[in-house]
Amino acid sequence: MSLPGWQALRAELFPRIEVVTVALDVDPTFAHPFIDAAAPEHPSLVDSSHLLDEVLGFWNVPMAVWIDEDGVLVRPPEGAVVEESALRTMDTSGFPDGIREMMDEVKKIPGDPVAYRAAIVDWANNGSASRYALTPDEVIARSQPRPMDHARAAACFELGQELWHRGLPDAAVPWWREAHRLHNENWTYKRQAWTFVTSQPGQPPDLMQPPNDVYEGSWYADVVRLGGGEKYVNAPEL
Repeated sequence: MSLPGWQALRAELFPRIEVVTVALDVDPTFAHPFIDAAAPEHPSLVDSSHLLDEVLGFWNVPMAVWIDEDGVLVRPPEGAVVEESALRTMDTSGFPDGIREMMDEVKKIPGDPVAYRAAIVDWANNGSASRYALTPDEVIARSQPRPMDHARAAACFELGQELWHRGLPDAAVPWWREAHRLHNENWTYKRQAWTFVTSQPGQPPDLMQPPNDVYEGSWYADVVRLGGGEKYVNAPEL
């Protein structure tokens, strides 16, 4: 049986580079099935505090950064896929209207897995001489700005997390709602909150995240409102 994309890439390139995947999940149990499947060879972590959002500027998944052996960012957060998703080629003609429309937006999400995988391999082989390795000035130029509202959103989301971890999920809701308002383009904030409302107890996390009575919006409605699948993640500039 072949390994999934990131595991296969890690097996190919280690020890020239290390590939670490991190789940952004306030509730780590949502990530355990994926981490268990990757064990023991592939390093997998859970960021239950969303520190990657706060420190590196992640705002969606899957995204990645490249970090060299000196701990310096070589590429800032960008959409990251290394294998084609079956969802892109799935025939949805027989699906109900709502699901078909959602899948049509999924197919529009940008990304060239063949080119991105080749870029990582080139970096592993050539290091700083790789044409895909950016200078610090280039990394800064490509990084997302962080206006004051986004900083406030991070604080609100963190307060909501703390309340959730203390067993006060209802008290977390207004803080997460405010985080959504202040940084409406941050999908990790939205999806975390929506998942707790739309997922059934004991079931895997709900990825469709339809409208609910607790939060405004839904995955499909917000994707369309924010510009469609084409705007869902920032495609790498290779």
